[in-house]
Amino acid sequence: MYSRIIGTGSYLPAKTLTNYDLEKRVDTTHEWIFTRSGIVERHIAAENELTSDLALQASQRAIEAAGIAADDIDLIIVATTSPDQAFPSTACVLQDKLGIRNGGPAFDMQAVCGGFVYAMNTADMYIRAGQARTVLVVGAEVLSRMLDWEDRTTCVLFGDGAGAVILQASEQPGILASKLHADGRHRQMLKADPIISMDGQAVFKFAVKVLSDVVEELLEESNLSGADIDWLVPHQANIRIIEATAKKLGLGMEHVVLTVSRHGNTSAASIPLALDVAVRDGRIQAGQKILMEAVGGGFTWGAILIEW
Repeated sequence: MYSRIIGTGSYLPAKTLTNYDLEKRVDTTHEWIFTRSGIVERHIAAENELTSDLALQASQRAIEAAGIAADDIDLIIVATTSPDQAFPSTACVLQDKLGIRNGGPAFDMQAVCGGFVYAMNTADMYIRAGQARTVLVVGAEVLSRMLDWEDRTTCVLFGDGAGAVILQASEQPGILASKLHADGRHRQMLKADPIISMDGQAVFKFAVKVLSDVVEELLEESNLSGADIDWLVPHQANIRIIEATAKKLGLGMEHVVLTVSRHGNTSAASIPLALDVAVRDGRIQAGQKILMEAVGGGFTWGAILIEW
């Protein structure tokens, strides 16, 4: 039994904030931001938009793409580090907003930028164990409310958004393999208390190493090489980290789905946002192998291999 993606969806708030806009707010320049991160603009949630609102829009689009009814969903997992409130979970709020009344479980997954990969792995385990048949997995973030808008090292990097997938039990190949890791010894390098702070250089070095390692680990266990991968859909944190991972795989950048320039770092939302873009524009086709990977505060990191 496999867990197969049968629908994707995404949502970005209407407001965009460009690097040129940020030049007016903080001591930085478009060139400084772009050369170091690859980011040109990011989306910012409206004052009255909650994480669950973004998740709702992305979920409705994924449900429509999957051709199912909302009540067919028997498990909801929302990966987020910026929930509506401490509790109840954003997943429970989302379940209500979708009008799902079947009593299926719903919970949040907190692994920061690694959250979507963690959530997909968890959903896959539920399906393989026969505990769920149709799962809604969402990555949704409103990180703009966790930023110090006077700290030019962080406020230029992050954005808001949501992405969703519908996973369903299938005899056809879907999720082929996944690997998750964490190492709490490095938790001080990237944290929120409640405002985000980070040691940029240390995070960069750590991310490049562990992403390369986990990708190699996953491919080796799957008896595959980088040449077998059709698309890399990475966490969209920094163009230089993405380029380093692609190089390690031996993949040209034409095989990498990139949205970092338009979305910024949307944490747990970044992979499903990028995936939905590539699905809807026709790049991702049936039978192709897709590799997703992410690293986030904690530190958490992981990778997941899918046959489309």
